[in-house]
Amino acid sequence: MSQIDASDAERTATPTAAARPAAPETHGLTVWAEIDLGALEANVRTLRALAPGSQFMAVVKADAYGHGLLPVARAAVRGGATWLGAAQLAEAFALRDAGLTTPLLTWLTVPGSDVGGAIRRDIDLSASAPWVLDEIAAAATALGRAARVHLKVDTGLGRGGAYGGDWTTLVQHARHLEEEGAVSVVGVWTHFAHADSPEHPTVLTQQERFFEAVTEAEQAGLRPELRHLANSAATLVHPSAHADLVRPGIAMYGLTPVPQVDDDFGLRPVMTLRARLALVKALPAGQGISYGHAYVPDVDTVVGLVPAGYADGVPRNATNVGPLLVDGRRTTIAGRVCMDQFVVDLGPGSTAQAGDVVTLFGGAPGEPTAQEWADATDTISYEIVTRLGARVPRLYVGGSEADA
Repeated sequence: MSQIDASDAERTATPTAAARPAAPETHGLTVWAEIDLGALEANVRTLRALAPGSQFMAVVKADAYGHGLLPVARAAVRGGATWLGAAQLAEAFALRDAGLTTPLLTWLTVPGSDVGGAIRRDIDLSASAPWVLDEIAAAATALGRAARVHLKVDTGLGRGGAYGGDWTTLVQHARHLEEEGAVSVVGVWTHFAHADSPEHPTVLTQQERFFEAVTEAEQAGLRPELRHLANSAATLVHPSAHADLVRPGIAMYGLTPVPQVDDDFGLRPVMTLRARLALVKALPAGQGISYGHAYVPDVDTVVGLVPAGYADGVPRNATNVGPLLVDGRRTTIAGRVCMDQFVVDLGPGSTAQAGDVVTLFGGAPGEPTAQEWADATDTISYEIVTRLGARVPRLYVGGSEADA
């Protein structure tokens, strides 16, 4: 992923530029994502205030939800994160190898994964099955040190974790390996299925099953320091689930996991996606636009070509519905989204010119939001931000020079 120095200010043509950090230098760029690290730090502080008695794991998996792993992780720690969470070993290794010493958990491994590399780097590992514990124990024994492990219980999501009687087996096996000195069980955790539906009955059921599982682990002789089950939604709307540690992901990036609740919770969107018009030209009424002529203007009009497409993460099914802010007004994509470009109908008499800024989504008043894009394309805001391609530069504002 390209990261560009954002020290030089250039005001982009949006109505709210004065209310935002100085915009980065974007001359010559076709499409870019502005990442407001000041907003991210503020979001971490806001979320921490909702769970003051819990430790805070900033979830930075998937390149920090498309925002940039290392700059986001550093900003989250500045904002008060006491833990970092990454789904895959490579992400966790990158964090450690960049000098981040914050406690760190990673949780997705397969047979043969480099768990020894995690142990050497003081990274906590998750285990959902005895074979995982065996691989961790073997690596730990070879290194001559106990591995820190979080046991995951499936309380009803039906995804990762040990389910039903498998939990008893996992606990007993972990206790045996702990007695041998190969592992130290420091955490027990789970994940919600419906935390984004505040009234869903499974939320309470999963909490009850979780704490029963913790009790079973303790009765077997394990002494976990951390019990954790609260994702972003639970952190925001289920205080009873905060336990010893909360694990916000999408909320940290200023996007709500509970869009049906009319509350932004004081969070600020961190990512703004922009592009520049590459071409402006007049077209007559009846001239179809883009592949398949899925859009046909019924009057003479002016159109603009935007050099961003599905290779950059613009959903192809945003055809005719993807919201935009361009030439001072809200509109939508006109016609099919192509691999590298799409068209916008600027309207009769438009004075837009090549080089003018198009905002796809952001958070300032008047700008489309990632949630609007999600609604328009029948998905969730998580996918809108994480799908941005590697050729979209991330430009950092509101942080330190080291982040840029």
